[in-house]
This record gives sequence, C-alpha cells and structure tokens, in this order.
Amino acid sequence: MSAIPCTTSPTLPVNAEPLVDAARLAAIQAGDEVAFDGLVAEVQRPLFAFAWRYLRNNADAEELVIETFVRLHRARTRLRPDTNLSAWLFTTLANLCHNRHRWRTRHKECSLDAPATGAERASAAVEPNDALERDEAAAALRSAIDRLPHDQRAVVLLHHYEHLSYRDIGRIVGCSERGVETRLYRARQQLRIELGPYLREM
Repeated sequence: MSAIPCTTSPTLPVNAEPLVDAARLAAIQAGDEVAFDGLVAEVQRPLFAFAWRYLRNNADAEELVIETFVRLHRARTRLRPDTNLSAWLFTTLANLCHNRHRWRTRHKECSLDAPATGAERASAAVEPNDALERDEAAAALRSAIDRLPHDQRAVVLLHHYEHLSYRDIGRIVGCSERGVETRLYRARQQLRIELGPYLREM
C-alpha cells in the first residue's frame, strides 16, 4: 500500500450501512482477499490524513496505517459480526498515533516538524506579510494542538478536520456525544489560552 500525503480532508466513512459492513466483515473473515483489498482502497486515504495531521510525518503516518490494516487482518476472525470496521480501524490507528507521538516526544532528536503541504506552500502566493502572518498562525495552531491531551486532540482532529458529527466521533473514541462535546470545549478553551490573537473562533 502506498499512502499519499493528503492536503484535503477525505471523510472517514463511519456511516457505512450496517448490513453492508456486516457482509464485508463476513467476507474478510472467510478469507476473501478481494473484500479486504476493497476495504483498504476505500479507507486508507482518510486514515492516512488523520495520522498525518496527528504526527505530521509522512513515513510515520504511512507506517501506522499499514500496521492498522495488519492488525485488522490478524484480528479479523475474533471480531463480532456487528463490528463497525471503519470505527475499529480508526480507533486502532488513533491509539497507534498516540503511542508514536509519546515515543517521539521522549526522543527529541526525532523532529516533530514536517515539510509544508501543497496547500501551505500555495499560501506564499499572497502578499509576503499576509503569508508570514498566516504561516505563523498555522504553525502556532499546530503546535498548540500537539500539546493537547490525546483524548482532546483526537476529537479536535475528527471534528474540525474530518468534519464528523459528535455521534460519529463518539462511536470512534468510545464515549457519549456529551463526552465529545465536553472534550471539544476543554480543547477549545486551552487553545484560546495558548493562541490568544492567533486563534479565530473555531
């Protein structure tokens, strides 16, 4: 599998029809590699987009997406028939990203910076002062999100970048819609404290 650095935000298909998801899972559990490959093709880009935003490192993001699919393949026969495959994949990937981020934080020689994306490079086309301010604000926001606790960072990325509803986020992170709302509120408060004039209303 070859992941592509993502500058857009393909939405994770967590709202798959249950019967379709169940049929696909049954096929995968029966060893149908075509069904498994179809799932990979469908969800690898949105999974990669989340991992890249979490870690901002292409190699790490691609490695963890591959590891997520490997874990699914190994665990496929143990999954319940009503398992939401997309939510299972996303939860597994989020945990892998959390562990990798903690490891990289302990090993400071591993850079937490990544080259600018195509969208960020395109911002240089505006006036120099505007571009500088925009780059500074974007860098400050990314840095502040990096410092959020894992549970808050995950819901921020899912809601503001993947544009998922509270209900869908709750299914992925394993909490109620009210819990998602609370995590988002706390994250926004912390971001406002840290970013001050940089942060526009989220």
